[in-house]
Amino acid sequence: MNSENNQAFIERDKKSYLQTFSRYPITLERGMGSHVWDVEGNEYIDALGGIAVNSVGHAHPAVARAISQQAEKLIHISNFYLSKPQLLLSEKLKTLSGLDRVFLTNSGAESVEGALKIARKYAHSKGRGGTIISFEGSFHGRTLATIATGKKQMQKGFDPIPAGFIQVPFNDLKSLIAVLDDQIAGILIEPIQGEGGINVADESFLKSLRDLCTREDIVLIFDEIQCGIGRTGTFFAKEHYSIQPDIMTLAKALGGGVPIGAILSSEKVSAAMELGDHGTTFGGNPLASAAALATLEVLEVEDLLTQAKEKGRWVTLQLEAWEETSIKEIRGKGLMIGIEFDFETKPLVQKMLEKGVLANATAGNVLRLLPPLNISHEDLDKILNVLKESIQEIK
Repeated sequence: MNSENNQAFIERDKKSYLQTFSRYPITLERGMGSHVWDVEGNEYIDALGGIAVNSVGHAHPAVARAISQQAEKLIHISNFYLSKPQLLLSEKLKTLSGLDRVFLTNSGAESVEGALKIARKYAHSKGRGGTIISFEGSFHGRTLATIATGKKQMQKGFDPIPAGFIQVPFNDLKSLIAVLDDQIAGILIEPIQGEGGINVADESFLKSLRDLCTREDIVLIFDEIQCGIGRTGTFFAKEHYSIQPDIMTLAKALGGGVPIGAILSSEKVSAAMELGDHGTTFGGNPLASAAALATLEVLEVEDLLTQAKEKGRWVTLQLEAWEETSIKEIRGKGLMIGIEFDFETKPLVQKMLEKGVLANATAGNVLRLLPPLNISHEDLDKILNVLKESIQEIK
């Protein structure tokens, strides 16, 4: 038996890796642009983009070159010392976001954890409690504190769950106001929920949140880990609403595939943090920072924000023109697209995989599309053709 096939690798994986992922039966070996190949040489169009990570595609030459060049100079030091890539990246993120302070991390969950610490430290400095409000359908990570903000099913078996968290319905101002008191430190929200099924926050709701937080001196935290870095057609989803949060968390697409996250915060809340209040060993090291700088440059040079906006609109119009009866709703902005069906979408994703397209099922009956922003129209057309064929075969 050939030991270099998909099945052989999957069987080996089951013997060594902690089995927390329900993996698809392929082992990917290389990628280029919007395409990936498995160990058997089968080619796929990547409509998932590593779950909104590979926004500039796989093996982008500018990002690969930046990583290679930095690796030959300095990979890691520690945050006892400054590196030029980290400085340049923090300055760049400050300029792009309009926020005042940057702290670099390794992941999205770590970014959210840090944001919660800043919010609580600020609240305590003002005599408030440390409770955080989050929303039903949210996803902010898999650490103990972040699962405390999310779905109950993700908390099962991990008791005791950290205290100090309240969850209310998404886009429901009345329910939020009902739980407000002087114990509330912050409100944590995804402007567009990703794992929850690509649910877009109402503009009036977010504006009301901003007004409420300003009036009550509550820290407003935007989690833009999935919807940020150009995914929705603007650099940050907050730009669709013309709202500035007090803290914003980033990760996923920031490093073009290299693990890196960020916490961006206003001077007002940042001032509560003191030396030693937070730290990281790997966060913002020279290699990750260089990858992020190159990724941000690609987004600007190739005008990928405009591409995301135009391609997302095109995909949505094509889907609407089908008048497919099993499609209940099409949601999202830019190339962050959720298609809600009247059936479970896992079998649909499996069928698309068999036809050479990688996609994702989330929230039970939602198909999630998060392709590279520089994907070609030809590839988008193929994705839609495969989707249409797969729907018919599933039905």
